Formats: sequence, structure tokens, C-alpha cells
Amino acid sequence: MGIGASTQQTELAKPRGRQFFGIEVPFMDYVGLEPVSLSDGLCVTRLNWQPHLTNSRGDAHGGLIMSAMDFTLSTAARAHDPDGLGVLTIDMATQFYAPGRSTLTIEGRCKRRGRSLAFCDGEVRDENGTVVAVSRAVFKLIALNKEAA
Repeated sequence: MGIGASTQQTELAKPRGRQFFGIEVPFMDYVGLEPVSLSDGLCVTRLNWQPHLTNSRGDAHGGLIMSAMDFTLSTAARAHDPDGLGVLTIDMATQFYAPGRSTLTIEGRCKRRGRSLAFCDGEVRDENGTVVAVSRAVFKLIALNKEAA
């Protein structure tokens, strides 16, 4: 616990046990990201609009959107072996097209996967189908050592 961190903040940061396609991700659980579907090379998640996760204009915060996009694209990168692989984000570029003012659906696609790198892209859409943001990312595939856990 950092200097000045309260017990309440520590309690909020504890994982609540939600599984995100085979892994626990406390931050995604904390911001309310919901896993929707996963197939080889495609991951879909949902982010409900929450007033405490907005910017000064009341729109979904850009950092929140980028975090949800990073998770969703990285899951698409490991979708062919979700229990055996983890990933590290090497590079990610995001462009914002419209404010996020409702529940958002994030779709990530793995466009190409090699032995150690995966190239993904995705988009965020609001409830009306408007594209809010798009991203491209490169991930390093990391074998998970299940015995060490």
C-alpha cells in the first residue's frame, strides 16, 4: 500500500474473481468490462457507461476506452490458446472519432499471428452503432507457466 493510501482504496482494488476468457484481470473487473464472446481471432466485450468513469464533459474517458480496447485486442491475440498464452503490448495506436456517451461494444480481431507476435485491430461502437474509436496493436505472445502459479 502506497503512502497515504486508504484501506477503502485497497479494498476496492482487490480482485472480485470475474473471469475474462480464462484469466482474472482486476482492473477490467473494477471498470466494469464484461466479456461477451471469444472465438479464434475475435473477441467482443462490453463496457457499460458509468458517470464516475467520464472526463470533464461527461463522456467515457479516453484512457478507459483505450484500456478496454487494449484488453479486448490482446485477448483476440491469444484466442487460439487462451489458457496457455499471455501477451505483452508492444505497440498500440488509437484514433477517437466520436464521444462515448452510452454502453460501448468493443470488438478486437487478430489479423495475423506468428510464433511470437500478433497483429490486431478493433473498434469501439456505441449503442447506436456509431464508431467511437479504432485501434491497431502489436502483441508479444508469452507462454504461461501454469505450474508456477
